[in-house]
Amino acid sequence: MADLKPQSAYGADQIQILEGLAAVRKRPGMYIGTTDVAGLHHLVWEIVDNAIDEAMAGFCKNITVKLLKDGACSVEDDGRGIPVETHKKTGKSALETVLTVLHAGGKFGDGGYKVSGGLHGVGASVVNALSVKLIAEVMRDNKLYSQEYARGDAQGKLQTVGKSTQTGTRITFYPDPQIFEHTEFDLQTVLNRLRQQSYLTKGISMTIIDERTDQMYRFYFEGGIKAYVQHLNLKKDPIGEVMYVEKDAPEGYIEIALQYSQAFSENIFSFANNIFTPEGGMHLTGFRSALTRTINAYARKHDLLKEKEENLSSDDVREGLTAVISVKLGNPQFEGQTKSKLGNPEIRTATEAVFNNYLDEYFEEHPSEARGVFAKCALAARARLAARAARDTVIRKGLLDGLTLPGKLADCSSRDPSISELYLVEGDSAGGSAKQGRNREFQAILPLKGKILNVEQARLDKILANAEIKALVIAMGAGVGEQFDVTKLRYNKIVIMTDADVDGAHIRTLLLTLFFRHFREVIDAGHIYIAQPPLYKITSGKMAKYAYTDDQKEKILAKDFKDKTPGIQRYKGLGEMDPQQLWETTMDPSVRSMLRVTIDDAERADSVFDTLMGAEVAPRKKFIQAHAKSVKNLDI
Repeated sequence: MADLKPQSAYGADQIQILEGLAAVRKRPGMYIGTTDVAGLHHLVWEIVDNAIDEAMAGFCKNITVKLLKDGACSVEDDGRGIPVETHKKTGKSALETVLTVLHAGGKFGDGGYKVSGGLHGVGASVVNALSVKLIAEVMRDNKLYSQEYARGDAQGKLQTVGKSTQTGTRITFYPDPQIFEHTEFDLQTVLNRLRQQSYLTKGISMTIIDERTDQMYRFYFEGGIKAYVQHLNLKKDPIGEVMYVEKDAPEGYIEIALQYSQAFSENIFSFANNIFTPEGGMHLTGFRSALTRTINAYARKHDLLKEKEENLSSDDVREGLTAVISVKLGNPQFEGQTKSKLGNPEIRTATEAVFNNYLDEYFEEHPSEARGVFAKCALAARARLAARAARDTVIRKGLLDGLTLPGKLADCSSRDPSISELYLVEGDSAGGSAKQGRNREFQAILPLKGKILNVEQARLDKILANAEIKALVIAMGAGVGEQFDVTKLRYNKIVIMTDADVDGAHIRTLLLTLFFRHFREVIDAGHIYIAQPPLYKITSGKMAKYAYTDDQKEKILAKDFKDKTPGIQRYKGLGEMDPQQLWETTMDPSVRSMLRVTIDDAERADSVFDTLMGAEVAPRKKFIQAHAKSVKNLDI
């Protein structure tokens, strides 16, 4: 038995109680997810959500977000204004209570809000705790009130500072650099989020002002999520009109908009009380169930599916579908503080019933559109069967080959996926250098010959006929299509390593398109990386240094090569580096630099891939013209 340490060192004195907002500052990740750029912008969403709650309650029509020159963010609404009278329990003003006490707000009892996005009631107080300075201004009762805070603590009592004929609240906060890695707000991130929120709350006006660049934007969508679906399908070839239903059911308010297109991927966004639920939940489950059942029932009723034919699958009826499902309910049960999944079972039944009745009536009243939708789904079903045969062939080949590809995959000796890495390398020349320079214990190399198929315009059966993609699927070992299982991935890191030129960028984009459209879980789990090989080798005598950007090259020349004539080699491709150079610059874990691929905005990512890789030429031409001047290191 191991020696036991004396327990006298661990007693009541070691039990730490964090008073007030100290817990938020101690463990900020528990409240906002992260302290990186995503966490920083989460502060904005928390305050904006409070304003949207006022809009959903029918008291607010205008919300203005300002990004100030001094680094602050200001959110103003024309709602009722946070109450300012003394709170009976805390003895402080209601405003100070909301801003300094966790789980305090008008979202728990009766009469405050029927539905709310800021369910947990911690939004304003958490923003206050994580701000080096916060100024709260309230307009109500013909007065203007103001109070200032520092890292969650009030810097004086609530003051009446003037008169006001309007009502509303303005919160101005300065993110704390002690908490956040970066404190500069990104305009595009704010625009994307607020545009989405404007669609979800039809009739509300959202204004975004960036005082740093004197830019102003305004969003107002009378059509709500119906307009949202039209926006999402803007670059696609739609089938029929946007279908739309809304109903105020006893379980909650349900709103659904959908439209099919000739695209191969699905594009579904679900929301609960205006909060995006990326992992779906009961509302999405109810929608999908009704969609599959109703389309199959219509096809059977009208003899579109023959007696011996099997029903369309859920995957079949979702190919090419763009949909927005938005529900609003009084007591949403989210999984976790980040609210990524809705757990209310009653909303599943309600959503299923509402959408089933609507879609059944719509198809009966619009037979030509119903047949167009069925034709799309039936084509997807035939492609699924062809893809299943192709997938089975790939998997069977992989098993027969022992998951190795002679002449292609140079596998690592380790069978521990947690430490294993797979490098996808452009060309045989670079592949040869990578094979020789790698650490054979945990680094595998898969050279790719030429450019893989553009999967944006192809179904799975055609995709699996591509030799390079087939090799990659077998190397990953996690299956493909409906049998894909990310937990069976044979490598923790899949690293895209291409040349720093136009062709290399094209191959990288083709690979990212493949992963985004058919192996999305691999990206979501953080397994995809992009290698960063150097652009230059700078030598002087026996000294050699590598530069990964033009700016870095200039800094090296200015710092270490004064009064000398150094040799500067510009690497046009990975094949120009010998194995040792490739290892010490790009593959050695102790010194290498890699970019992890993440998806912060699924809607924007879908739009970018559609623009770059889709069938429509005009949007791609416009994109190239708009960004041509900003391209660096262009080698043609």
